Amino acid sequence: MNFFRLIADLLHLASFLILIFKIRSTKNVLGISYKSQEIYLAVFILRYWDLFLYFVSYYNVIMKILYISLTAYLIYLIRVKKPYCLSFDHVNDDFPHLKFIYPGAALLTLFIHTEFSLFELSWSYSIWLESLAIIPQLYMIQRSKECENITGHYMAALGFYRFFYIINWIYRYMTAGSFSWVSCLGGILQTALYSDFLYIYIKSNKSQKTFSLPV
Repeated sequence: MNFFRLIADLLHLASFLILIFKIRSTKNVLGISYKSQEIYLAVFILRYWDLFLYFVSYYNVIMKILYISLTAYLIYLIRVKKPYCLSFDHVNDDFPHLKFIYPGAALLTLFIHTEFSLFELSWSYSIWLESLAIIPQLYMIQRSKECENITGHYMAALGFYRFFYIINWIYRYMTAGSFSWVSCLGGILQTALYSDFLYIYIKSNKSQKTFSLPV
């Protein structure tokens, strides 16, 4: 494991902790998309269902378990646990993900995948699904026209996590000749979806509680 992947993994883990801190400290889930979290849970289950079949390292096992359990915990806070779930915004979290995200990722997997086997197709599908998973969250923020800074920190951590993973793939290709078109293209798509948000996030006044997004 190289430095860039370690930074990416830590940013990814930080995104979970930031979101949990936001919910626990404000006692509400305003501005958080349940649908994005649902998609992320599907991503991790599809990608890591071989968790107890193949052992790579304790680091991999621990991180996979954390990703699945923390996402499940976030879903629990958003939709089940009171008083947090009482503030869930049904109105703005209404992107038709079942109609567009899951079928869209399946279509991308059909054309761009690693190997035609159950695990590889599942892994490729999880990559494309993850690249699109943030769309309901972005759509929700777009509809509400503003975003709390702490939610912005969560989004930024996710965006930079994927950016460092792209650097990791470039580094691996240069040092070991290892390369995956699915990972690279999925990462580029995911980073592109974050690009406008990250630009506004970096340019915004960090001292403000919220910052506005363009229509």
